[in-house]
Amino acid sequence: MLRNFTILILVSVTIMISCFSNESKYVAIKVRGSDSEVNLVQAIAESFMDQDSLVSVGVTGGGSGAGIAALINGKTDLANSSREITDEELFYARQRGVEPYAIIFAQDALAIVVNENNGVDSLTLNQLSDIYRGAVKNWKELGGNDQKITLYGRQSSSGTYIYFRENIVKNEYDLSMIGMSGTAQIVDAIKDDKNGIGYVSSGYINEKVMERLKVISIKKDAHSVAYSPLDKEKIISGVYPITRPLIQYTNKKPQGKLLEFVLYQFSEVGTSIIQESGFYPVDTRLITAKLRNNES
Repeated sequence: MLRNFTILILVSVTIMISCFSNESKYVAIKVRGSDSEVNLVQAIAESFMDQDSLVSVGVTGGGSGAGIAALINGKTDLANSSREITDEELFYARQRGVEPYAIIFAQDALAIVVNENNGVDSLTLNQLSDIYRGAVKNWKELGGNDQKITLYGRQSSSGTYIYFRENIVKNEYDLSMIGMSGTAQIVDAIKDDKNGIGYVSSGYINEKVMERLKVISIKKDAHSVAYSPLDKEKIISGVYPITRPLIQYTNKKPQGKLLEFVLYQFSEVGTSIIQESGFYPVDTRLITAKLRNNES
């Protein structure tokens, strides 16, 4: 009887040790940042977790600035960003012993959207700049109705806000621009505002979202052809003029499960999810080679 009891205790201890061993291998990865990337990275994370029961990937938005700040403060393992890290952010990161490592994992195009009742179908980059810096304030100046233009954009912590300001507006935004906390808010506002205009990630555009909206075709200049971001071939070929890389930052080169997750985004499955989500894959050969070896 005593012998059987001893065996039972040994078996129980072995099972407990095994459980604790498995728990010690469990890894939780935190991802935070760009709202343009959040749905895409969430979809990849769910697929990744289906392949590995010992890892959890939590993805939240909040904007590129919030993601980079969280990386600097040690609150996230990976920061999604639709813009490059600033010199000021890099300075504070290094003060805290953080060395941001940039990984370009996909490409995005920005779409310019207006209400479906808007009479304007195309704009040049200069016209977009004039609209958002306040030099053009009425749709009549652009061939539309005699109505004051309502500007919608993102909040200042958004990477899209900064990208659009630096690359399209090339000036400060007009003070009348209404800053929205996310792409969904911009879309909903313009659906109810026949004079509204906004910029959104092309990956967000689908048939449901497009109800009561129109996507504006964009010309590089007045003498160029207008291209729509709904035509994926025009984005892949590089002729659509508003494209940008989607970036992720880690503290130093990723290792372990975090590296596995990053590389999973470049796998056949990850690439398919990127394309199905309305974004565009990048040539990953050099990126994956650097990630897999000791090159910095």
